[in-house]
Amino acid sequence: MTDNVVHLHKNPQPSAPAAPVTTLTVVDASPALPLWVRSGHAIRTAATHERTKTASRAVVRHGSYVLGGGRIAARRTWDGRTTARYERYMRAAETAGNMDLAAEWEERAQRFREARHRRRMDLLTSPVDAAKSALVGTGMGIGTLVALGVVLAIANKDVTQVVTPLMAVIEFISLLITIVQVVWGPLISVGPFLALLALWAVGRNQQAAPQWALPANTRSGEGEPITPSIVVKALRDLGIPALRNAIKEMGDAGASMLGPIRIAGCGVEVDVTLPSGVSTNEVQNKRRKLAENLTRHEHEVFITIPQAARTVRLWIADSGALDEPIGPSPLATDDTLKADYAKGKAPWGQDLRGDAASLSLYQRHLLITGLSNQGKTAALRALALWLALDKSVEFRIADLKGAGDWAMFDGLATILIQGPTDEHVIEATEMVEGGVREMERRLQAAPGTIFPPLILLVDEAQVAFMCPVVDEDKRPYGGSKATSRYFMGARKIHNQGRAVNVLMWQGTQDPTDQNLPKLVREGAHTRASLALGTESQARMALGDKAVDGGAAPNLLRPGLDKGTVVVASDGIAIPAGQSSITVRTHYIDTDAASEIAGRAKALRDGVTTLRVIERGEERDPLADIATVIGDAPRVLTQDVLKRLAALNEDAYGGWSFIDLKRVLDGTGAEPYKSDGRMVVGRDRITRALANRDADGSASGRE
Repeated sequence: MTDNVVHLHKNPQPSAPAAPVTTLTVVDASPALPLWVRSGHAIRTAATHERTKTASRAVVRHGSYVLGGGRIAARRTWDGRTTARYERYMRAAETAGNMDLAAEWEERAQRFREARHRRRMDLLTSPVDAAKSALVGTGMGIGTLVALGVVLAIANKDVTQVVTPLMAVIEFISLLITIVQVVWGPLISVGPFLALLALWAVGRNQQAAPQWALPANTRSGEGEPITPSIVVKALRDLGIPALRNAIKEMGDAGASMLGPIRIAGCGVEVDVTLPSGVSTNEVQNKRRKLAENLTRHEHEVFITIPQAARTVRLWIADSGALDEPIGPSPLATDDTLKADYAKGKAPWGQDLRGDAASLSLYQRHLLITGLSNQGKTAALRALALWLALDKSVEFRIADLKGAGDWAMFDGLATILIQGPTDEHVIEATEMVEGGVREMERRLQAAPGTIFPPLILLVDEAQVAFMCPVVDEDKRPYGGSKATSRYFMGARKIHNQGRAVNVLMWQGTQDPTDQNLPKLVREGAHTRASLALGTESQARMALGDKAVDGGAAPNLLRPGLDKGTVVVASDGIAIPAGQSSITVRTHYIDTDAASEIAGRAKALRDGVTTLRVIERGEERDPLADIATVIGDAPRVLTQDVLKRLAALNEDAYGGWSFIDLKRVLDGTGAEPYKSDGRMVVGRDRITRALANRDADGSASGRE
């Protein structure tokens, strides 16, 4: 820091006396900035100005176009004059293990060498042959011209016209020489510039310039088509040294790593055989960088592991294609659609290739997980709505969210529990335990007996696993211990239920070991996951094998990829070598779901839906039979027994046909045969109740 200095000066005394005058001079003692500093600031400002940067990029870009074009032209010339191209293809074929193709390229190289040798040998004799041809041609030409002149001389009776054709040719040759003399000079001057322009055009066409020097619209590459060179560059720039060095050493610049690029729905698919020393998980871990190198977003690139060793399969979406809707479900557009539990497949959505994705539900336990508000209930409900179109299927549903998402199954499911309280968890647990007893009853039947499907569906199952309530025997309803009632019920059904068509479907949020125990999630044959937060959650949802094979629901975008599920199941067509598939499910809104459920109800004779599982009170069997029959004109006795057990397991769980007959004997509502099967009629039960009430009788009470 410098300060201003004040100097006081007194005028020297003049010869004549005068008053002294004092002059105040302020001197700025801070020295001016040196010239080199001011120049440096100016240079830095000029160097960092946007126009300077743009001009610099332009100079580098166009200079690189010329240099790159020269390099490309030189390489093309070298390839055309030598066997370098054939040798590259030979090495690539040998690397791929295709020895037949390598032998074919070797044969082509040998034919090229032979043809080149013949051309070189012809050059040795070509001057002599050319001279002979020139002499013969010249002699014949002069003779022809002289003969033509003789004809003209005879015709015109002028002997001087004998040389007229010869002189005309000489004058024409002279004119050509004059033209060449005039054009040659400018051509020599302009020729180099034309050559540079040609090289510049080649380099510009191949974008032979650094990425940072390219124009902004070229650098973005948004939506540009995927080509082999783009894929190889993207792999080379992943930051994996072994991969980068291997690509540089390859004679074909890495093209031999790539299989054919195939159109696959709204994107393309290509298999990449990695060079020795590069593992597939190294590429998988670089998914975001690979996507950016391909000018795509991370969610638009999927990396899976096919069967071939040291190979990754890249699926690259067209830019923005995954944000487009996939259209309505066939369930909503085709009111004639029917379901077949054993042989059919539910139309669930589309895979990333745009092909229809259908899921077989036959004898498969199901688990769907995902973060909240990602479409889990809608995806699960779509499967249930399709299966409901098979009238042989019975549903028992517990919706532990209670928001009305399953309300359309009222009159379709035999049990419908809706609510998030502990009381609802208790009812859901007893529903599952009722399914266990039905499973055990079926297991004791004669071998070969075919049973109708029974689906025990629990949505928001994490509420059941986290329930802290204990029963009168001190057994917890929730938890994952051997004393946990819900946990053990689900485990028993997973262990033996599929053999007798008793299946467990569960939907749960945000899977952890606490709200989705390992033994339960491992028991599901079909496991699907929407967007999740972490890879550890993805492993809980789908299993280690699926995640190690490329499944990554944790990379789906919460809120943006609603309804997109990653599925691991043998019930859906998965490309060979992959362990999972990504499906964009159809969304069926509540109104459409209600309409589909209405069609399913029309297929049935009428189903009485129990909304509360009653426990512990005195029962009226005749009234309960009327309740479970509902509006159906008649119900099979076997179905009546099942519905009674679902209504109150304590009272009716052990009932057989003999017990049912005992209650109905003497009431006028005894079971009778219809189409060869024993049924109970609604009208007869109604009359029996009316007669009993009119008589004040208590018959039939327990």
